[in-house]
Amino acid sequence: MLTIIALVVAVLFLAAPWSFLLVAVAALVDIGELGAFVWWSRRRRRRGPPEVGVEALVGRRGTALARLTPGIPEAVGQVRVGGEIWGARTAVAIERGSSIVVRRVDGLVLEVDPVWPG
Repeated sequence: MLTIIALVVAVLFLAAPWSFLLVAVAALVDIGELGAFVWWSRRRRRRGPPEVGVEALVGRRGTALARLTPGIPEAVGQVRVGGEIWGARTAVAIERGSSIVVRRVDGLVLEVDPVWPG
C-alpha cells in the first residue's frame, strides 16, 4: 500500500531524482513489513502442537446446562465446553449454571468436577 501511495506522490509532485528515491524507499519498507509479518505468523504457528481430539478437552472449563446428579450411571446431564454441548456425569452434585472442569472423556460423555472457588 505504501508503495502505491509513493508512486502517486512521485508521479504528481516530485522531480526525477527524488521520485525514484521515494519509490525505492517505499518498496523497501513494504518488503520489510511483509518479511516481518511472515516471520511473526510462522513463529506464532510453531508455539505448540494443535490441540485436537479427546485429550484437548481434559482440563478445560465449562458450564453446567442442567443439574448433574451423581450416583446414577445412566443419568447424563449436559454441559457446555468450548461452545459445544456435551453429555456429562459427575461424582458430586453440580447445580445448573455452575462452572465445571473436565476430568475424563468416556466416549461422548464427559466426566466433570465442579470448579471450587478460591
